[in-house]
Amino acid sequence: MESTIVKAVNYNSYFGDNHVVKNVNIEIPRNNVVAVMGPSGCGKTTFLRGINRMHELIAGATSNGQIFLNGEDVYEMHPIFVRLKIGMVFQRPNPFPHLSIYDNVLAGYKLNGIKLPKAEKDKIVEHSLTSVALWNEVKDSLTKKGSFLSGGQQQRLCIARAVAMEPEVLLFDEPTSALDPISTSTVEELFHELKKNYTLIIVTHNMQQAARVSDKTAFFYMGELVEYDDTKQMFTNPTDQRTQNYITGRFS
Repeated sequence: MESTIVKAVNYNSYFGDNHVVKNVNIEIPRNNVVAVMGPSGCGKTTFLRGINRMHELIAGATSNGQIFLNGEDVYEMHPIFVRLKIGMVFQRPNPFPHLSIYDNVLAGYKLNGIKLPKAEKDKIVEHSLTSVALWNEVKDSLTKKGSFLSGGQQQRLCIARAVAMEPEVLLFDEPTSALDPISTSTVEELFHELKKNYTLIIVTHNMQQAARVSDKTAFFYMGELVEYDDTKQMFTNPTDQRTQNYITGRFS
């Protein structure tokens, strides 16, 4: 029996008076890849950002309800601790342009004032880059700037930066939408490896990607979680007509 790592209970998000995420209830199993799909503006990314409390960084943004990590309400934890445990990778690769590849991987430690001996840093950098299949490509260029890498390599560097903090959950917001097909394929292959050690929640507009990479899929529409099930079930026999309409292209 898979254990639940993330659970939302009656969770709502707002931008001012605009009710963006409406009463979402969901349980996400440990070491799964969960895709969150739906048309633009349906609340996918807002829900994702609520999981690690990044939603509240936006002026006028509020939320209520509960989100649990391992049974603890993240809204009762210190937000920095939450973001250490729940890492995030954004739509566009965003390595810190002024930092070397080596220092990019360690950026989370520096930002949080965590000092480490050189040997420990070296170990974290090698482990993190290896875990995203980037070590062999960059091990002789660690002092070069992160911006020296290709788009796909930059995105894997950003994933390595998140992995370096040893989170339990990784959130991805459209992680391949800015990448070419070959880089996209590399990152998708990476998801299968990463789920051995992490739980992945991936917002995607790309239904084919959701079908390829995820164990479970959640379909959002107009702020509501319409349907959530095993991915194969969702794509072959959805129970809600709105899910069926979205999958078959009747609306986008």
